[in-house]
Amino acid sequence: MSTQVRPRAATARPRTALAAVATAPDYRRNFARRARLSDLLVVALWASGAAAAALFLASGGVDQFTSVAETVTSIGIVSGLVGTDFILVMLVLAARIPLIDRTIGHDRAIAVHRSLGKPALYLLLAHGALLLTGYGLSSGINPIAEIGPMLSLPDMPLAFIALGLMIAVVVSSLIAVRRRFSYEGWHLVHLLSYVSVAFALPHQLSVGGVLADGTLQRVYWIALYVVALGSIVTFRFAEPLVSSLRHRMRVAAVTEIAPGVSTIQLAGNDLRGLEASGGQFFIWRFWTPRTWWHSHPISLSAIPTASSARITVRNLGTGSAQLTTIPVGTRVSIEGPYGLFSDAARTSPKLAIIAAGIGVTPVRALLEQASFAPGEAIILLRASTPEETYHWDEIQAIAAAKGATCYTMIGHRPRGVDSWMTAADYERGVTLQSAFPDLADSDVFLCGPTMWLDLIEADVHVSGIRPEQIHAERFDW
Repeated sequence: MSTQVRPRAATARPRTALAAVATAPDYRRNFARRARLSDLLVVALWASGAAAAALFLASGGVDQFTSVAETVTSIGIVSGLVGTDFILVMLVLAARIPLIDRTIGHDRAIAVHRSLGKPALYLLLAHGALLLTGYGLSSGINPIAEIGPMLSLPDMPLAFIALGLMIAVVVSSLIAVRRRFSYEGWHLVHLLSYVSVAFALPHQLSVGGVLADGTLQRVYWIALYVVALGSIVTFRFAEPLVSSLRHRMRVAAVTEIAPGVSTIQLAGNDLRGLEASGGQFFIWRFWTPRTWWHSHPISLSAIPTASSARITVRNLGTGSAQLTTIPVGTRVSIEGPYGLFSDAARTSPKLAIIAAGIGVTPVRALLEQASFAPGEAIILLRASTPEETYHWDEIQAIAAAKGATCYTMIGHRPRGVDSWMTAADYERGVTLQSAFPDLADSDVFLCGPTMWLDLIEADVHVSGIRPEQIHAERFDW
């Protein structure tokens, strides 16, 4: 490990640095506010499912447990209500609502979204199976034979199609299956969840008396659908369209900075109005005949000016490879900014930043905007080969100007050992604590390839620092 940049002496802080320290954000108070909002969101998530079951029981559902058949049927109804509630909550979490993004971050929202997928599917499968069983017990026939009469009810064919679509969406989201898809292919399959929700709604309103016209339950469920689908329409479609039209971004230049890695310089109107923070990402769509149909989540590699912005792209597949040959003048539409990998997530004045490979992209923008006094930030840049030192010169220049220490590690990992550092540094006994002596009092920002990031994140957790001090950005989907 080599030190490329050393901090200026802390005893000789210029007057401007003292002023910056005096007006530094109250990181702990900001975190406490986000934590309270996060707790309220969690309470709201579980309360919505509890409310769905409670409204059914309070509206006569308690009286429907008088026989085995009615009990099985009632449990099936509750399973369907809670499962549908989870699906709607998943839509809200995936809608990229600014309040949720600023409170818990896009990555955590999507993680919760994914964690609800299988429980929601199991509840909906139980809903169908228990209703068939309950109806079969009531009529004295085989539950499978109930499928025919059930399909003859209004809107029930759409409900069966909705369940089939939801199965396809959840299965495609399993890690082992998802890896077989390109991002674009997986995204297209995932859009079926919107169709599934739309197909499921009619049978809820027309079949049975659970959501009968004029009941509080019906009002509650219609409100849930309005919030979920309204959030999707507003924040996934309308707001990005307005933002794209307002800022009118176009490709200004494409420059290869290393084999398979290019920067895309973008020009537009009032780009500071995007209010993007260093470390955040956008969803980019480039309007060419080859690329218009798929979008790309890519972090900023520099803070936008009034008229320009920049991203850095690595060739990791067909989709990203096409971006390196985008013609100058290509129109660009955007969604964002997203993510809490920024100063907004800070809990401490001190910073420990570790990045590998193309993971330096958001780190470069983060460091450019981050607020800290000289000597309060340490950056460690990691690469397997000298060809992978993307933007290192820019990061080192920013570190020197702001009084941060910047270390570098170049080389392959040691064989037979689960280590995130180079073989040479591992053999020399380099540790997190030796590189970052103030680690316990720092916010730790980590970014890089998934396998490497898992190793470094595990090492950071072992050090005993609080979970809220750790901020990781993964380049996967």
